[in-house]
Amino acid sequence: MEKSAFTPLRKLDHLRICLEENVESGWTGFNDIRLVHNALPDADMDRLSLQTRFLEHTFGSPLFISAMTGGHPETKAVNKNLALAAEKYQLGIGVGSQRAAIEDPGLRDTFSVVRETAPDAFVVANLGIVQIRNFGLSWAEEAVSMIEADALAVHLNFLQEAIQPEGDHDAIGCLQALDEVCRDCTVPVIVKETGCGFSYHTAEQCYAAGAAAVDTGGWGGSSWAMIESYRARDSSEISEQQLEELGQLFANWGIPTAVSVFEVSKLRGPLIASGGLRTGIDIAKALVMGADLGGMALPLLKPACTGPDALFKTIDSIHRQIQVAMFLSGCRRVSDLAQARCYITGRTRDMIPMIHNKEDYNGD
Repeated sequence: MEKSAFTPLRKLDHLRICLEENVESGWTGFNDIRLVHNALPDADMDRLSLQTRFLEHTFGSPLFISAMTGGHPETKAVNKNLALAAEKYQLGIGVGSQRAAIEDPGLRDTFSVVRETAPDAFVVANLGIVQIRNFGLSWAEEAVSMIEADALAVHLNFLQEAIQPEGDHDAIGCLQALDEVCRDCTVPVIVKETGCGFSYHTAEQCYAAGAAAVDTGGWGGSSWAMIESYRARDSSEISEQQLEELGQLFANWGIPTAVSVFEVSKLRGPLIASGGLRTGIDIAKALVMGADLGGMALPLLKPACTGPDALFKTIDSIHRQIQVAMFLSGCRRVSDLAQARCYITGRTRDMIPMIHNKEDYNGD
């Protein structure tokens, strides 16, 4: 059987494992970040606006619904509920990798339901860099047109590919492919890691290639090494079961999200912080450290599987947390968080040179 035939089943496996297993690994570093308390905020908390701007679009809040699913009939309802939230709160939303729907057009509606449900939201298409390299601009434009996307996320997932039994281990030519798609794609390109984070140097390469934004996808949240380890454990193939230990070992690989945000923010390009953000306070911390948006996936997945009301309740709670964090930091607008102060302690401090003054860091 060809690799493409396994893609929808793999998507369902991923969704099931994320719902049933503990797939989080590591630490994001946000526990080492403390926002400086303003004991005398000159603001009315109930009048604070969460609106923000990103890539010339207005968002209802800095919460970004990160790419999760699609590509199997059973994922359509989840994407619809996520899209309902994106439309209701005017949030940005990313879909899961669209490779399955390009290989099998019968699966397109598991993705197109997002645009149908959220006609006014900022929707981000999604393909892996390997597919961009192998199939070029035609696949990129197909992914964009499928959901009438406002941007294209090109995801980098080489740890997952290394553990996955059907993974692609050849990364040669991917930077050139990124340069080409950034140059020729009809929408802005966001380069996204999927759990291992970006270093200053790699993010610099992506911006230089023409990326409109970087999404950190740092270490400390859902681990694709762990997810693939669970898949290998459940397989009947001896060769795949041997990958279980490899996945568990490399679940400890990557750059903590807070460290990645700190490094990439020095490049001053548009930035989404994602990877283990679990509260509105995490989002506020990420924005203080230089991000524009905070992406969440796993915290929204389980309520999205329950139904829209549960998802709305979760988002309302996250928004309230952001609002309180802004108020107690003396910020009237989301953009003010970029000028707020924070203390950096513990292991995160150890990984960030010259942390006493954020502006001193030069990425060396």
